Amino acid sequence: MDENTQKIFSAIQEKLILLRGHLDYENGKRRLEELAALSEDPVLWNNPGEAKRLMREKRELEKSIGEWESLERSVHDSEALFHMAEEEGDQEVVAEMAQQAGELLQRVEALELQRMLSGELDINNAFLEIHPGAGGTESQDWADMLLRMYLRWCEEHGYKAEISDYQPGDEAGCKSVSVRIEGEYAYGYLKTEGGVHRLVRISPFDSNARRHTSFSSVYVYPEVDETIQVEIDEKDLRIDTFRASGAGGQHVNKTSSAVRITHFPTGIVVQCQNGRSQHRNKDEAMNMLKSRLFQLEMDKRAEESQAVNDAKTDIGWGHQIRSYVLHPYRMVKDLRTGVEKGNADAVLDGDLDDFLRAALARRLGN
Repeated sequence: MDENTQKIFSAIQEKLILLRGHLDYENGKRRLEELAALSEDPVLWNNPGEAKRLMREKRELEKSIGEWESLERSVHDSEALFHMAEEEGDQEVVAEMAQQAGELLQRVEALELQRMLSGELDINNAFLEIHPGAGGTESQDWADMLLRMYLRWCEEHGYKAEISDYQPGDEAGCKSVSVRIEGEYAYGYLKTEGGVHRLVRISPFDSNARRHTSFSSVYVYPEVDETIQVEIDEKDLRIDTFRASGAGGQHVNKTSSAVRITHFPTGIVVQCQNGRSQHRNKDEAMNMLKSRLFQLEMDKRAEESQAVNDAKTDIGWGHQIRSYVLHPYRMVKDLRTGVEKGNADAVLDGDLDDFLRAALARRLGN
């Protein structure tokens, strides 16, 4: 008897039972019926904002409940086939079902991760910023390595990542970079990445091959949409235009298409130079500013709750959330959750899901 495969199926069944409770399956099905009836009411569409909110709720429920039901059916069918093959001694089918059990476990774990994304804005697109710490070229190169890591993670998960602003370093790397990440739950998945990331390695820029420690901070905030109103007084803004730098062909050297917006009351500065036109860059920069201001308001509200405030110590220049050690050994360790991975190269190539899952579970107190 293949006891290992049976253990996997048993673990999957336990996870499915827990997920059914977390999803509030019965109430969710009833709510879907209510939303379906509301969507057929012409009066609803007189209020586009409310209609969009309800339709998004409907899509989210359909997706989460539909995925659970699909998984439940697949697990039931695969486990039944597995037992039948064992009774008949069909080792080829037993091996096939063993492989399928592993794949089903991955699907259940992915659904577990998604159910952790219950925040109001978790489903939104995200902006991600990286800023190197003190240390010049070393930290600027580290910031570039982090950028590559997140771009690879986005590529692997089907998210569209577009660099809004990139300030190249003096010798290597970058002085700062802003990335817009588009796709469902982009903010939810990446929101726990905010904080200080520490790198230990033999410096490629040190002729004496000494070990260096570098720091870069990552900041993640949700993109706001038309359903969220953020009031900005034009008198509180200074808008500067300048020539874009970096890649982009002759156009960037001939026109002042890049836009920088300074918000005086908060001191927030955003800029965008990715677009070909000044108008597009201004719109994108304003979108970034609105998102930053909304995040600032969310942070202020969170501080009213001591529990949330304690969790927010993870986000700040003075608090390291993860260490990436490339010398004298190779290890990536999350200092909040204790999750470790010995394959540092894979992590720097975007293998972040174990870290994201553990950090999200920690926030939920799991």
